[in-house]
Amino acid sequence: MNDQNDETQNYALMVVAGLIALVVAGVLLLAARAGTGGPAKPPSTTTTAVATAIAGEPEGRIYFALGSDALPPDASETLVKVADAARAQSGKVVLISGFHDASGDAATNAELAKQRALAVRHALEANGVAPDRLVMDKPMVTTGGADDRAARRVEMRLR
Repeated sequence: MNDQNDETQNYALMVVAGLIALVVAGVLLLAARAGTGGPAKPPSTTTTAVATAIAGEPEGRIYFALGSDALPPDASETLVKVADAARAQSGKVVLISGFHDASGDAATNAELAKQRALAVRHALEANGVAPDRLVMDKPMVTTGGADDRAARRVEMRLR
């Protein structure tokens, strides 16, 4: 009978030890994710799909020519406005989102939207916005709308 009690007690101790190990692992994981308590780092440029979660109007939109990733001549006013807003709000990052439509080759359209967003990113850097405050979002497909330009735009949002 003593052997059975010893076996039951050993089993209970192993279960308790396993639970303690899980709790310790969870605490260590949370501590690692929280960092050292220093200032939060801005999201990396690989952050994606954030634009859909942000409500409100973007700080700026730039519309590109058909098939082109060259910044249009009228983009400078919008870029200066967004750069000024970003510098004034140092705790925020600029989310840059390129758009394209569903017609034609999807991969080609997505690459063109990405190149347009990169052109905007480089222009914001040239206007004094730190690169670590510029977050690229993945290219997004537009649906419908009366204005064909909507599929050739890049939006910038402060968040």
